[in-house]
Amino acid sequence: MTGVARGSAADLWIRTYHPAATAAAKLVCLPHAGGSASYFFPVSARLSPAVEVLAVQYPGRQDRRGERCLESIAELADALTPYVLAHADRPLALFGHSMGASLAFELTRRLEDRAVTPLALFVSGRRAPSRHHVETTHQLDDEGLLRELRALGGTHSSLLGNDELIRMALPAIRGDYTAAETYRWVPGPPLRTPIHVHTGRADPRVTLEEAAAWCEHTTAGFSLTPYSGGHFYLNDHAAEVTDAIGRVITADVAA
Repeated sequence: MTGVARGSAADLWIRTYHPAATAAAKLVCLPHAGGSASYFFPVSARLSPAVEVLAVQYPGRQDRRGERCLESIAELADALTPYVLAHADRPLALFGHSMGASLAFELTRRLEDRAVTPLALFVSGRRAPSRHHVETTHQLDDEGLLRELRALGGTHSSLLGNDELIRMALPAIRGDYTAAETYRWVPGPPLRTPIHVHTGRADPRVTLEEAAAWCEHTTAGFSLTPYSGGHFYLNDHAAEVTDAIGRVITADVAA
């Protein structure tokens, strides 16, 4: 598989840009609101062949633009679970940024319920599930939603400057914001999976205390690594974060 969607549902959901049959582990990467699988192409290139990256493509965007957006984290996690389980022939880890972090957490819950405990859960740019905010960005009109995108800096400026392209992408962006902002944590047993948190010190969406609260959601190991930058600090620290993830996975596989 080269990242181009084929006929099967599995190929629609999961893109493997650098197949690595000899990799000791696999990393499932879950995009932010409005994001796509291709955001993780550099991560895949950097970690391969030691770790095989599985980049998730949500419905409603790019080559899946004709499909209905899934507007709930639970619905996305339920839909993804069987496709991720199919890759559990080797140890799994999960990484999600922003909305993807909430989804990665719920997906990890579902994997553990099915007797698959990931090596690690890496979450980025998202407060702990137990720290709720009232957010209404998904209810804004198109112009308001565009202002929010520009303020956070997560969408490439060339896309924001192209009215036709951004209008085509807005339904998927709004659907993702709906999923992220209406997500409510349902209390349950903490994970058995270690959680490693990465966050921007100046993120307007996540305080350091809210990021540190992820420790309440696991009985295993925990770490918190802050970086300079805001909600999309990841764009400036991609290599650092990717290398940190690779080191943890390599150490966990060796252990």
